[in-house]
Order: sequence, then structure tokens, then C-alpha cells
Amino acid sequence: MSATTESTRHRHAPSAFGDDFRRFWNLTVTLATTDFKLRYFGSVLGYFWSLARPLMFFGVLYVVFTQVLRFGGDIEHYPVYLLTSIILWTFFVDTTNACVQCLIMREGLLRKMRFPRLVIPLSVALTALFNLGTNLIAVLVFALASGVELRWTWIEMVPIIAALAVFAIGIGMLLSVLFVRFRDIQPIWEVLSQILFYGSPILYVSAQYEDFEHAAVMANPIAALLTQMRRAFIDPYAPGLISATGGGLRVLVPLIIIAAVFALGLWVFSREAPRIAENL
Repeated sequence: MSATTESTRHRHAPSAFGDDFRRFWNLTVTLATTDFKLRYFGSVLGYFWSLARPLMFFGVLYVVFTQVLRFGGDIEHYPVYLLTSIILWTFFVDTTNACVQCLIMREGLLRKMRFPRLVIPLSVALTALFNLGTNLIAVLVFALASGVELRWTWIEMVPIIAALAVFAIGIGMLLSVLFVRFRDIQPIWEVLSQILFYGSPILYVSAQYEDFEHAAVMANPIAALLTQMRRAFIDPYAPGLISATGGGLRVLVPLIIIAAVFALGLWVFSREAPRIAENL
């Protein structure tokens, strides 16, 4: 097959976005809601199973860190912070892990139908976002029961979660198309995500800016978002993103990384979209 023929075939193959945004969005929502219903409402305990995993993880960590290691006693509302961080981390890792194999799992659909390929990883992220929304209800109830005061700063949770979603989708788009070509991506990401977990203030909290090493940790978008979430949702006197990074241009570093990862993921996915079906 000549290069010209192959180029023409790829040009007429399904793209990442398609040419009809309404159809693109409707397909994304339909796939996400269908998957959410099948996953969480196909059993008697449905929603409670989705909440059980992060709650059990929280329970184990809470006992180990507060009762065995005696950690967290000097941190305002540490149990609430720990649960909130675990719920947000669960959303991030569920989105990225599900995106790894999302194209492979939809192989039959990709081979038989013409539709915007980006629908698949976005529907995965939207399903995880639905789950996060339901889990946050439990977090809010737990926070209020633990004495956390309702404040106007809770509004900041929306852009924080949005930024986390953008970061997760960016990584998810990259992982999904790379896994089609390189099956070693899954174990590699499992290792990297574990490193990211322990390198983020989930079990501990960020302090004021002190040195270069701390600033490097705060360049991690997960660390930056969890730090700001703590200040907005739990403790208004805790260090926020500005003080934890040291202020100035350092504040922009994690935000630039989020935007760069999303842009890279979108570019790679758009480039590979016409070839996804034939590479499966």
C-alpha cells in the first residue's frame, strides 16, 4: 500500500472529536451513564460497594497512623483530611487505571462503528466523576459531623476537582493510546502511580514553604490540589497553595504541568485516533 493511499485512508478514518459536538457529547454521556448504572446499580448494594473500598482504605490508614504511629494528633480534623484525600486520590487513580484498557475493552465497538474516538476515555472519566460526586456526599456528612464548619470557601472545591479531572483525563488519554501499542504501559503506570501516591500529601499534610525540596514536592499537581483543598474545605488557617509553594511564579508550576499534560495527551490521542482500530 502506497504512502498516499494510507494517508487518504487515515484521513477518512474516525477522528478524536468528529464534526458534530452535540453527537460527541451525547455519546460521551450515554456511555458514561450506562457504565455507571451497570457498575453501581446492577447489584443490591450498588453504591455502597463503590464507597466501601475508599472507606476500608481510610479505616486501615486511620488506625495505623493515629492509633499505632500516633500521627495526626496535631493536625486539625486529620480524619476528615485523610478521608477527603483518599476519595480524591481514588477518583484520580480509578480514572487513569480505567483509561489504560478502555480502548481495548471497546475493541468491538471501535471496529464496527464510526464515532469520535475521544468519547471512550472521556466517558471513563465522566463515570469516575459521577462516582466521586456520590462519594463526596458521604465526605460532606462526615466533615459536618466531625465539626468542620460550613464556609463560603467550599465553593473552591469545584475548580479544584475540575483541575484534578483535567489532569487525570490528560494522563488517561496518553495511557489509553500508548497501551494499544505497548502493553507494558499498565504495570509501568501501576508503579508510577504508587510513587505518586507516597509523594503526595495524602497521609500527611504540606507545611509552609521551607526549602527547594519542598517546592519540588509542591510542583506535583496532586500535592498542590490536595493542599488547597485542605485550606478551602477543612481548615482556613492551613497553608494554601500560595504559601506552600512559596508564592510568586512557583504557584503556576503545578497549574502549568496540568495544562501541559492535558495538551500533550490530547495531541497524542488526536494523532493516533484514526489508527486506533487497525492497531488493536
